[in-house]
Amino acid sequence: MNYLFWECTTRCNLSCLHCGSDCSKDNSIGDMPLGDFLTALDTIKSKSEKFIVVLTGGEPLLRNDIEICGREIRSRGVRWSMVTNGYLYNEQKHISLLNAGLGALTISLDGLENTHNWLRNKKDSFSKVDRAIDLAASSSRLNFDVVTCVNSRNWHELPALYDYLIQKKVKAWRLFTIVPIGRAKDNPELFLTDLQFRELMDFISEKRKLKLLDVKFSCEGYVGSYESKVRDQPFFCRAGINIGSILIDGSISACPNIDQSLAQGNIYQDNFAEIWETNYQAFRDRSWTKRGQCAECADYTDCQGNGLHNWHGNKENVLICHKGKIERATKSNSYL
Repeated sequence: MNYLFWECTTRCNLSCLHCGSDCSKDNSIGDMPLGDFLTALDTIKSKSEKFIVVLTGGEPLLRNDIEICGREIRSRGVRWSMVTNGYLYNEQKHISLLNAGLGALTISLDGLENTHNWLRNKKDSFSKVDRAIDLAASSSRLNFDVVTCVNSRNWHELPALYDYLIQKKVKAWRLFTIVPIGRAKDNPELFLTDLQFRELMDFISEKRKLKLLDVKFSCEGYVGSYESKVRDQPFFCRAGINIGSILIDGSISACPNIDQSLAQGNIYQDNFAEIWETNYQAFRDRSWTKRGQCAECADYTDCQGNGLHNWHGNKENVLICHKGKIERATKSNSYL
């Protein structure tokens, strides 16, 4: 395992339109006590420098003990990182997190000012994340990247965002699209058309050639002929193979966005390390995904059912086929 995601809270100070987990400020589920997580972490006897705990949520910075969490994780010889919306990331927090051993940071930026504020559902969200990006980019010891959720409102702003990030001295930018789960599933404005999705692939491909900024499409799905053009390595959903997670209720899973029905156990009843070593069959043998539109796909060997976060509900069909979107756009007379 290379990454262990800890959903340390499901509270959030924003109410983003695309949230896959419906997080809210007054979430009824309390934060997981640090001691409970550490007990699970301590079941992993062999800890190497390649092993990273990623604090996620919700918004991790809502925890008053976030620095204590970081120090305790680091004291066990494990590196830690965090994913944040940046709203609470000020200079004091930046320094205290670095002092607690923060090694990597991901900040979400979802458009220029009006568009970002619209998606994040808070009018001053852009100004806060702008400050956070400045602080993170100023630290040479911090492995830092920006992620952008591309949607129908911001896809035409991508060239301007690219210039903005270069001006901010950001070194890495990951782009992803929205899966119709959680709060996002009932908002058609959030999804790209097939044509827009192919244009996103073209944009990433062209910007990667310039080598001014490490731009890549996220690990969310297989993109056929664009594979070598938009990311460093061919698509492979690492959920349950290199990536595990401990969710807010103690569930043991892979990526936090994967459907709860794929949970492998619970830290309050099971030994995490044993579950990691002996369970996860649904992640390590994905033949069960060869159904629906995936059953006869010529690219199944390379795709293997796409990102597993795309299998929700009755799991009879993948929610989004990225390769299919590209192929439909290619055949469309509207694509120039």
